Amino acid sequence: MTTINVIDAGFSYPGHKVFENLNLTVDAGEIFCLIGPNGCGKTTLLDCMLGINQLSAGRILLDADPISAMKPQQIARRISYVPQMHEKTFPYTVLEIVLMGRAAYTGMFSSPSKDDRRIAEEALESVGFKEFRNRPYTSLSGGEGQLVMIARALAQKTGIIIMDEPTSHLDFKHEMTILETIVKLVKENGLSVVMATHFPNHAFYFENNLIRTNVALMSDCRFIEVGEPSSVLNETNIKELYDIDARIFSLDTGANVIKQIVPISKSRSKHQ
Repeated sequence: MTTINVIDAGFSYPGHKVFENLNLTVDAGEIFCLIGPNGCGKTTLLDCMLGINQLSAGRILLDADPISAMKPQQIARRISYVPQMHEKTFPYTVLEIVLMGRAAYTGMFSSPSKDDRRIAEEALESVGFKEFRNRPYTSLSGGEGQLVMIARALAQKTGIIIMDEPTSHLDFKHEMTILETIVKLVKENGLSVVMATHFPNHAFYFENNLIRTNVALMSDCRFIEVGEPSSVLNETNIKELYDIDARIFSLDTGANVIKQIVPISKSRSKHQ
């Protein structure tokens, strides 16, 4: 079953075109990675999928329902969001932050129910963070905070999670923790994930872990190519996308063959 469908999508600010004629389909249990240089429109496209921005052209469907006709609460019951960064302004507990994911199901002046608390606890347990439920959110590291944001998204009980560069600013350990958590949740819960990332190897990581994965290479207001990482992430496309020379290496681990992109140098074919 199709969960989200972007059809001939275009978006412009006054005097500035961000993207046009974008098409993508994301199915249940699939990870869809948006990859491209800074300023190419990845976050803007995610905001359109969340109903924050309205397309200038085309449409976005959740199953058969146009997102443009849906109220924010209706969207929040079907799509959750993990931001790139989250301000830690007030010392809410970890559990209180995750409970905020239940806002789409509670009234404006209502308190979380016992069922809401149970769902929040289960979401924390899913990301391996239940024992930290009473810690102040402001005391967490960046990687720990991202796990809490994922738990908050899980507490919304949606079939789709949109993530905007969820591993930015994280060290290797916390980056791997986030990637492993995403794989676990997709495999166990059949979630769909739409993820903007600056690291093409993330798409290879998901594919290496036998997750159905597709990639859209985004540049110059369009998708250069859309498809599976093994076919789309090649040296020619990486050069066109980032203007760098790179090599694709394969490693046989005994269990499977994994691929990785290694940047070699800035391309000498342009601007020199």
